[in-house]
Amino acid sequence: MRILLLCHSFNSLSQRLFVLLGELGHELSVEFDVNDGVTLEAVELFQPDLVVAPFLKRAIPEAVWSRYTCLVVHPGIVGDRGPSALDWAILNGERRWGVTVLQANAEMDGGDIWATHEFDMRDASKASLYRNEVTDAAASAVVEAIEKIQSGSFRPTPLDPARARGIKRPLVTQQDRAIDWQRDDTAMVLKKIRSADGFPGLRDEIAGREVFLYDASPAPGWSGEPGLLLARSGGAVCRATVDGAVWIGHLKDKGSVHPFKLPATQVLAGPAGELPQVSTSAEFGCGVIRYEEKDQVGYLHFPFYNGAMSTRQCESLRRAFLAARGRDTRVIVLMGGPDFWSNGMHLNVIEAASSAADESWRNINAIDDLAREIIQTTSHLTVSALRGNAGAGGVFLARAADRVIARQGVILNPHYKDMGNLYGSEYWTYLLPRCAGQEQADRIARARLPMGVREGQSRGLVDEWFDQDARQFERTIVEQAGALADAPDFAERLQEKARRRRRDEAEKPLSAYRDEELARMKLNFYGFDPSYHVARYNFVYKVPKSRTPLTIARHRRSDSETALRNVS
Repeated sequence: MRILLLCHSFNSLSQRLFVLLGELGHELSVEFDVNDGVTLEAVELFQPDLVVAPFLKRAIPEAVWSRYTCLVVHPGIVGDRGPSALDWAILNGERRWGVTVLQANAEMDGGDIWATHEFDMRDASKASLYRNEVTDAAASAVVEAIEKIQSGSFRPTPLDPARARGIKRPLVTQQDRAIDWQRDDTAMVLKKIRSADGFPGLRDEIAGREVFLYDASPAPGWSGEPGLLLARSGGAVCRATVDGAVWIGHLKDKGSVHPFKLPATQVLAGPAGELPQVSTSAEFGCGVIRYEEKDQVGYLHFPFYNGAMSTRQCESLRRAFLAARGRDTRVIVLMGGPDFWSNGMHLNVIEAASSAADESWRNINAIDDLAREIIQTTSHLTVSALRGNAGAGGVFLARAADRVIARQGVILNPHYKDMGNLYGSEYWTYLLPRCAGQEQADRIARARLPMGVREGQSRGLVDEWFDQDARQFERTIVEQAGALADAPDFAERLQEKARRRRRDEAEKPLSAYRDEELARMKLNFYGFDPSYHVARYNFVYKVPKSRTPLTIARHRRSDSETALRNVS
């Protein structure tokens, strides 16, 4: 089928559907829903068999849904209507939730139902649930709905509000989830912050400043006068509740010079600086970085918020990796986080620096230092286990390991150019041709498209993937790492790894790849072309795109452009 994805932005769910439906043989194009005129033009140009709206912030124009079958992906159970479906589910303590695919009509979220898939709710943030359970359920429901359309015999079910479990709810306001620090217990505080995580954040007051809270987690063992700040660790601050405390990792102060999400200690530089510095990791003392061992395997967790890695976080992770490498184990597994493995440089911290160019330079060098240590490890076999998505430098940081395994549904964005034609580093000019071949490497660098793990495996970015849910995949990680550690030919594998590294180094030193990459990066950071700085600003400040990139808007390409992209 010819399917037009109509979305507010090319977010994680939109990318997942773009990859999945493409793998199933559908002809896809994407249009950002800028205004009615642009949307109408898109359907006229593409003439789709079906319009799928995975992520919209406004209604589809009647001139479109009255002429084309339009499926809306709603992150709620049957009968749920309104713009805050997942927010209310978290606030109300729902234990079972779902995604419904319905046909667009005159009533928002009130159309006929084509498919619905439910899931168990975790105690997690709205953003985490959206990237995992919601995205998985949406992918299954959209595929089911398309199969029903193709069958020609299925008729969607009209919504009957009287029989549905879900109800129509209004937009959640800041008042609906305001924290009363003198009454709300830890569970309620976490619930309220998590219901707003990602967007819009929970409005609150700290040290006389109005801020928005994000990235909250329990702080076991801590207590104090409710509402007071107790300690800091990494970029997080600890704040007391009536029965304990919570860690708050990120804040946004709209009234500051940098009105976007930043580590809490950076936003509260004065008050936070007076707090005692503590470690939330007994093993390494690196904030959210956590290390654990099982048998002959060390597991290094680094669930950085949104997958962004600041200079300080890269330096901490490098120290943690070196400490893991010093342990008497055989295999080191780089776990990343459950939502993201890594997305490379921390653009928000860079934007807030006194010199964005200087901080960009420090950040990329810190990531390179970490990648070099992974590549040069000859004492252990290393595994990157991708439970969540990876983008830009994070993809190549993962490929620095000896083996990359991933869960089905993980999306890779192995390119930098959309960030103002950024060249990229992390030794990608060494790693990508080594695993994919030079011709494939050139294609990947040019494509600027997301890819799934199937394509990632065919192009050498992934060694093996598993069609499993999150819990099953975590068990598989342990099994795979354990098998590597117990392999009868472990010593031979380690020796061959060392021999290959010596051969590669003799052919061309790692330092040469790095110097060449950083020479190009220096032009991005300090040169006359400001594209990187403009793109970073637009990304951090969430400036809406005025048009859909031609890489995904196939209907807006000329015939020559389409032919060129098909060849590449």
